[in-house]
Amino acid sequence: MDPFLFQLLLPLLGLILVIALLKVMFEIVLPDLLAGWANNHKFKEGEKWRSDRELLQWLRKMKPSEFEIYIAELLKRLGYSTWAVGKSHDGGIDVEIEKDGVKSYIQCKKYVSSSVSVGEVRDFYGAIADKLAQGKAYFITTNKFTLEAERFAADKPIELIDGQSLIKYVKMAYKDGELITQTSNKTCTKCGNDMVERSGRRGKFLGCSTYPKCRHTESIE
Repeated sequence: MDPFLFQLLLPLLGLILVIALLKVMFEIVLPDLLAGWANNHKFKEGEKWRSDRELLQWLRKMKPSEFEIYIAELLKRLGYSTWAVGKSHDGGIDVEIEKDGVKSYIQCKKYVSSSVSVGEVRDFYGAIADKLAQGKAYFITTNKFTLEAERFAADKPIELIDGQSLIKYVKMAYKDGELITQTSNKTCTKCGNDMVERSGRRGKFLGCSTYPKCRHTESIE
């Protein structure tokens, strides 16, 4: 190429490269960052000021895809690198996690009344058994497992996490919000509903049981 022509085209090539990079930033990187922030904010708001029963009901109202993303975010807060892979992955793997160089695999079932059957656990384990040389498998549900499913998993590197166990993981990961510790015999002076004792960053206090509808709080005397 003629050196003079090359000098003329060089600024144009640089401009095209900048436009391409901006296109990637605004169409791919930025939307992913905003979506991640929105999900994280939504999940933290949903966890605030809930009893175990309320928290479990909130989880059960999620869409299956939302539940998978929530589990990925939850494990991230517990120190894992996480990837919500969902339907893009074979073998029923919804979330992949890694810590200290060891990768593990998770299947999520957002059930309200159905129990996870032994067939579902067996199928998941059969699909990922060859991947578990060092790692572990986790089957997480918002409800419970059948007795047969629990017996099947008893001697295998797969941990079954039911709804009540999941709540314990949520509490382990919780850092910024408040959790209900016990009920109270006091009534909210703002809306007339019951007050409950909560525990937050500033210690224990009383908050309205209808939060976030009513945000009234009182100090514990």
